[in-house]
Amino acid sequence: MMHWYTLTPLDVMLFRDAKPFTPGERAWAGSVFPPNGHTIAGALRGLLDEEVQFQLKGPFFCRIVTEENSPRLYLPRPLGFVGASPLIPLAWQETLPLNHALWNQTQPCPLCALPQSSNNTDEEEEEADSEEKYRQYLPSDVVEKYLDQNQTIDPEDWLLQHKGEDQPWIDETRPHNTIPPGTRQVKDADGYFVENTIRLQPEWSLAIGIELIDSGKQVPELATLRLGGESHRVILSRCEALDSQWQKLWELSETNRQNKKRSLAYLITPGIFERTQNQDQAICQAWPWEWKLAHKVNNNQTQGSLVSVATERAVPIGCRIREKAKPGEEKLKANQRDSIPAPQVFAAPPGSVYYLNQPEPLFADNPDSKTGKALERAKRFRQLGYSEILWISYKDNKNAN
Repeated sequence: MMHWYTLTPLDVMLFRDAKPFTPGERAWAGSVFPPNGHTIAGALRGLLDEEVQFQLKGPFFCRIVTEENSPRLYLPRPLGFVGASPLIPLAWQETLPLNHALWNQTQPCPLCALPQSSNNTDEEEEEADSEEKYRQYLPSDVVEKYLDQNQTIDPEDWLLQHKGEDQPWIDETRPHNTIPPGTRQVKDADGYFVENTIRLQPEWSLAIGIELIDSGKQVPELATLRLGGESHRVILSRCEALDSQWQKLWELSETNRQNKKRSLAYLITPGIFERTQNQDQAICQAWPWEWKLAHKVNNNQTQGSLVSVATERAVPIGCRIREKAKPGEEKLKANQRDSIPAPQVFAAPPGSVYYLNQPEPLFADNPDSKTGKALERAKRFRQLGYSEILWISYKDNKNAN
């Protein structure tokens, strides 16, 4: 059974990104937040003190108002919008003027915002947009309406209503110096670098779902664990209120997935979609490889259900270990090979939206997938919380001009 917990930091947190760096002149250690599933899993295994298998959901954000004792789960905003206007594939709205434009049909279909009827002038709309701030993370009740009302979000639900809904954390820049023994001077080189630490806004925490698999162990309802770099600690606390919020979202998603009609797949955690090709080279892309494009360029192409994609730049995740020597590394010891920066995984960012003619399962979730190393690797990523999708049934807008 999936149980939900909050992670409340006792101090700042430190999560370095997947890019290697060397201390020295102009050295800046990159950071990433929220932490990825590998980081969360490592912290939990350190807490449980043994090798256990578990299923993760998240991490997401949670806003807790102490006076009201009402925690609320927050998910990343869907990227299939321009302002408050939903984006629609041209193939689904043949009356749009842009359908006369040429586009590369080896790629997903272009997206277009539907015209919105309004009595406001352009100057009034520009002035309003300049004053309004939009949420970058949506509370679960707004996401429920998004799943239930067929791909629309009310304009007022986009507006910032509480501090931190645009960014629940603050970046704090901190320099690191090295002083040689017996001196009071800072090293000029190889001893100086700068990095960002993370401080959560008041009333905000991280939220994760945990389900232990075939284990007699139990996650404690209240504990402290090390999370991220330099052994910073967070409080792990059971939060039953989040159980029902997630269950409601999951039930709505499952109902939409079973409709077998035009659907939107809303990615809420980083999506790792990779395929190993020639010379064991892993290639990542912004949508699942098993989802073939719905439009065919030639007769040899396999037709699928994927019509279009709304996404942005990829998220680099450092989660690889070099398991064997590469050419030219045979003479290196195992610990030397491990210290060499390994290739990164580039994940589709949370909030990406995929437009399909009908729902299709991911490779890791499809019972018909061929067993092998590729399936084991895909399932491992899913267990760590990656590529989590909520489904939305598409409602055809017949009033488009």
